[in-house]
Amino acid sequence: MRSVFLFLGSLSAFTGVAFGAFGAHALKNNFSPEMLDIYKTGVNYQMWHALGLFGLAFLQQQAPLSRLIHWAGWLMFAGIILFSGSLYLLTILNAKWLGMITPFGGLAFLAAWVLIMLFAAQKSS
Repeated sequence: MRSVFLFLGSLSAFTGVAFGAFGAHALKNNFSPEMLDIYKTGVNYQMWHALGLFGLAFLQQQAPLSRLIHWAGWLMFAGIILFSGSLYLLTILNAKWLGMITPFGGLAFLAAWVLIMLFAAQKSS
């Protein structure tokens, strides 16, 4: 595989568009505005972090042996699954307890961005 993060970014963007369309068309009339906002937050974060995975695929081409980039990519993808996935399921299944999982996805996103900052600092010194 040329780049796992290019693949995961493309997969995430594809499913983000699909989930966004599903929310806009299938869920719009069946859920409260509050629940739709929660669902949209999942789509929004998924799409931004899909772009982040594309950026990591580019950085990995520049520094193929970087463990920081490697772990940042996996943390970012885990964040998409945990953060966005929990919000989708919370909304669709009306299972509020899934909101307990969402912060773990947020922490994975934050950790990924910290690793990218460390990579940037390492490269500039």
